[in-house]
Amino acid sequence: MAIPSRYRMSTERLEALKEELTYLETVREKEVAEQIKEARSFGDLSENSEYDEAKAEQGKLYSKIAELKDLIENVELVDNVEEDLPKDSVTLGSVVDVVDLEDNSEESFEIVGSQEANPREGRISDDSPLGKGLHGHRAGDVVTIEAPAGMLQFRIISVTNK
Repeated sequence: MAIPSRYRMSTERLEALKEELTYLETVREKEVAEQIKEARSFGDLSENSEYDEAKAEQGKLYSKIAELKDLIENVELVDNVEEDLPKDSVTLGSVVDVVDLEDNSEESFEIVGSQEANPREGRISDDSPLGKGLHGHRAGDVVTIEAPAGMLQFRIISVTNK
């Protein structure tokens, strides 16, 4: 038997997943069941595209429910406290302001677990090259990170831990 993966995430993300699961298991599941019931009333199921679409939607729904249950059952709640790092170091949960030394642009990132990552919103995974490269560093440090786009250099302006 395979050992289940552990999914690192914050308490806020876990609560959001639980809310989504409750919605899918109650409201959405009833909606899909009603779609199937209505499609069955149209007659011959072998040529009934509405029925096929409703069953496909049901399959997607059950797949999403199973995925959420797996995430919730195998969660590893994290906070931004790592005992072996100074309190002003970059760690999970930190908000880090940096300057890209190539073009002098400033960016801000929040270091989050992989299930919470959304680079467009500045939320980067602690498992990403940037997240790993910033980890443990402090304001004033210059960090070189090997990324798919090549070598990147940042100077950390500030680190805010919750």
